[in-house]
Amino acid sequence: MKEILDAILSSDSTAADFAAIKLPESYRAVTLHKDEEQMFAGLASRDKDPRTSLHLDDVALPELGPGEALVAVMASAVNYNTVWSSIFEPVSTFGFLERYGRLSPLTKRHDLPYHVLGSDLAGVVLRTGAGVNAWKPGDEVVAHCLSVELESSDGHNDTMMDPEQRIWGFETNFGGLAQLALVKTNQLMPKPAHLTWEEAASPGLVNSTAYRQLVSQNGAGMKQGDNVLIWGASGGLGSYATQYALAGGATPICVVSNDQKAEICRAMGAEAIIDRSAEGYRFWKDENTQDPREWKRLGGRIRELTGGEDVDIVFEHPGRETFGASVYVTRKGGTIVTCASTSGYMHQYDNRYLWMSLKKIVGSHFANYREAWEANRLVAKGKIHPTLSKVYSLEQTGQAALDVHQNKHQGKVGVLCLAPSEGLGVRDAELREKHLPAINRFRDI
Repeated sequence: MKEILDAILSSDSTAADFAAIKLPESYRAVTLHKDEEQMFAGLASRDKDPRTSLHLDDVALPELGPGEALVAVMASAVNYNTVWSSIFEPVSTFGFLERYGRLSPLTKRHDLPYHVLGSDLAGVVLRTGAGVNAWKPGDEVVAHCLSVELESSDGHNDTMMDPEQRIWGFETNFGGLAQLALVKTNQLMPKPAHLTWEEAASPGLVNSTAYRQLVSQNGAGMKQGDNVLIWGASGGLGSYATQYALAGGATPICVVSNDQKAEICRAMGAEAIIDRSAEGYRFWKDENTQDPREWKRLGGRIRELTGGEDVDIVFEHPGRETFGASVYVTRKGGTIVTCASTSGYMHQYDNRYLWMSLKKIVGSHFANYREAWEANRLVAKGKIHPTLSKVYSLEQTGQAALDVHQNKHQGKVGVLCLAPSEGLGVRDAELREKHLPAINRFRDI
């Protein structure tokens, strides 16, 4: 690994230099073990500790296939899918790997007794497989997490519709929480030149997800003047939705759980903020019964903040806990766009408020390559900024996942992989200086 790292840190390494590096037979990676998938049986979700299920192992270097790239990972990040994987909820990810492994002799590589996790990376291409022309060794890249086969016509209008669509590092193996990663080259995008490795690694999954969910015509199709209710507006996903609403001429109504998170939203430029803890919203009377009076109270609070208007779009990702309220407060003809369901997948709402008011529920899941590319382009141009708040070492990934699981984090948490320290990888110092306060926004609070 030293030869690889030395080449990355050198200012004069060429594509030929990277191509000449002898690849190691193994590398260090954050893994789950298949023989431990029942280790949390009987425990409540909140009591499951990723520090006990995530391991740092030496794993064998996978075979490089056609259309693929082997990337030296300088930094990665923790997403909710890493948490779900680590606590084996809602199902063990080894089922995903088994099904993928049955697809072809090449995908059989993914069906292993261990699962290398991670759906973000920033790093450098080391090798490309047969048929790859757009990327070469030495290219500095970030990767989005959409893995597709595109052998069916269904995926050729919107690649998210490919029947073999998967999330890399969650439903496939060889993810980004490692020193090396295996990706399809249609996952690669140019690394934003003004960002450090850890900053560049952090937007990928959540930035692309927020772009499709809120901006794309495949999602809510937000326009200037829209009122957008954003749950968890300072979190990993919501912080990008807040930025997109502000950048697109919409008005975000930011829902947060404490004053510190409210302050982050104000720092991003949002003015309409609801602290749901301070204002005491309780949308469920008990485990089985929602409280419509609380929906109505929330709707009234929104109108206070918007000058009497309801929201055009609800950016939904908590799921069960908030979905009934989301459907209620959306204006007539408005849109509830939903993904993730971090508080539970079984949503309940009063259909009268949907059907009689002509509202729409739109399901949204990650993003296609074009949407991910556009989202990354906005980061590269300094229009949208990373929301990195804290960085862990690869050895500390279990703690990072626990912090995300317990909602102790702000924005995104990064993980250094091959990078020996924070602050490396900046190529455009002038653009960085221009946007430094925004880049550090989540670190300064």
